[in-house]
Amino acid sequence: MAAAKAASGLYDRSREILDAVDEKGIVAMACDVVNLCTPTGEELDMARYLRAAWEGMGLRVDWQEVEDDRPNVVATWKGSGAGKRLMFNGHMDTSNSGREAFLTGIGYKPQAVVKNGMIYGLGIYNMKGALVCYTHAVKALQQAGVRLAGDVLLAGVVGEIEKAQVGQEFRGAQYRGYGVGSHYLVTHGVIADACILGEPTDMQMVLGHYGSLWVRIVTRGIYVHTAFAVGKQEQSSVRRMHDVLAAIYEWIPGWEKRSTYGGKNGTVNVGCVRGGTPWRASRTPAETEVCLDVRVPPTMAMAEARQAVAELVAALEKRYPDYGIEFDTYVSCPGAEIDAGHELVRAVEGAHLRVTGAAPRRDTVRWSSDASVLSRYGIPTLNYGPSSGPRDAEGEKVAVETLVNVTRVYALTAADMCGISA
Repeated sequence: MAAAKAASGLYDRSREILDAVDEKGIVAMACDVVNLCTPTGEELDMARYLRAAWEGMGLRVDWQEVEDDRPNVVATWKGSGAGKRLMFNGHMDTSNSGREAFLTGIGYKPQAVVKNGMIYGLGIYNMKGALVCYTHAVKALQQAGVRLAGDVLLAGVVGEIEKAQVGQEFRGAQYRGYGVGSHYLVTHGVIADACILGEPTDMQMVLGHYGSLWVRIVTRGIYVHTAFAVGKQEQSSVRRMHDVLAAIYEWIPGWEKRSTYGGKNGTVNVGCVRGGTPWRASRTPAETEVCLDVRVPPTMAMAEARQAVAELVAALEKRYPDYGIEFDTYVSCPGAEIDAGHELVRAVEGAHLRVTGAAPRRDTVRWSSDASVLSRYGIPTLNYGPSSGPRDAEGEKVAVETLVNVTRVYALTAADMCGISA
């Protein structure tokens, strides 16, 4: 009976909620946040902006110091206490810094450009645009005079981008990503019945995604001056890595088939090969390394994936006993999935249909998200957010219409999930 009343209340109020979405306000806020330069490790300005915006809406705002100058900011719109608690979670760090010389498109810079119905700029796609939509979804509900039964949480988190500290060379806040903010969030009391992550899914519902295992494999060899390396190239760690890489590429297709999920094969990326120093090419390097990103389906334990790599390395050691081969893993981020029949999936699907007139498509993706963290703390999480096609030479961009429609979907979903108080 209570569920029926809540559904009836949403049906009665949905037009008011949709009409209350403020397109101009969305565009203005989107430009504001894009103009803040907040790569991983430098999220503070974005956190301050969100705190001011959310406090201005009358929300209770909590400030979580994940580490110095890297806070999570969490806002709560309190309900009457009779409904479910829904979280909207979004990372504040951007994929790039805007300082990369090789990324010249306007969508790779922390400076918003509005043209032809699109907003371009670093972070609009991944995923500041979603944080804007979360904010304006709550504003629309407030403007429509809706009071929810359950709480709505808005979480801006640090350090989601796929980065990791490794060795002594790559250390510091700029490398501490891969869910560090959301992990702190849930281990410090911020929990919910369900969560929406507004990753750039192009308004598709991503019910499942792969996880990631980062692997480092090393070969060793002689350290010798060029003049004395004649006849000894076979003992070079670089030459030995050539053999190891060939074996890795032979192994990858088998892994792709073994890790099939959601109708898609898994994948492995050879993300880094390093050996020696460019300022001293007159020496054969004593050590060469290759780093792999092995994508792992959510249906497979990370230990199983690591064992598969260990078996590959064991075979290499047997084949090349003099190569000094070693390996270790330095990122293990499990995949995540939400049941297709979960009420959050049904709520987003219904809201999307109400807003666009068509049911949303569903997808499985090979990228990872903070659903990996949240789902393991018992928070069912759905990825659904704004983007407008894949990135091109101009970089990140999202249509204004998409931002508006996603805001409407979020507002209706919150009303449905949390319930409207009588």
